[in-house]
Amino acid sequence: MDRKEMEAELIRRYRQDEEMMILVFAQWCVNQGLDPMELYERAYPHQLANPALAHALELAVPKEEAGEIADDTLLSVLSLYDNADLAFVVSEEIARRKRR
Repeated sequence: MDRKEMEAELIRRYRQDEEMMILVFAQWCVNQGLDPMELYERAYPHQLANPALAHALELAVPKEEAGEIADDTLLSVLSLYDNADLAFVVSEEIARRKRR
C-alpha cells in the first residue's frame, strides 16, 4: 500500500468509527427516552441538521431490543472524538436522571 492508499484507508476507518460513535449516542438517547436531535442541537446550536445522526436514528432499535449502554461508555466515546459540548449536554441529562 502506498502512502496515498494508507491515508485513504485511515480516513475511511476514522469515518467508520465516527459513525459508530454517533450510533452509540443515538441508541443511548433512545434507551433513555431522549431525543438525540434535541440534545445535539443544544450542544451545537449553530450547526445545521446532522445527516449522520439522522442516519444513525434509522439504524437505532427500540429500547426493548437494545442492549444497555453505560453512561460512562457513551461519555468515553464522545471524548474520543472531541465532542466536549455534546458530552456536557449528556452529562446534564445524566445528572437530571439521577436527581429523579
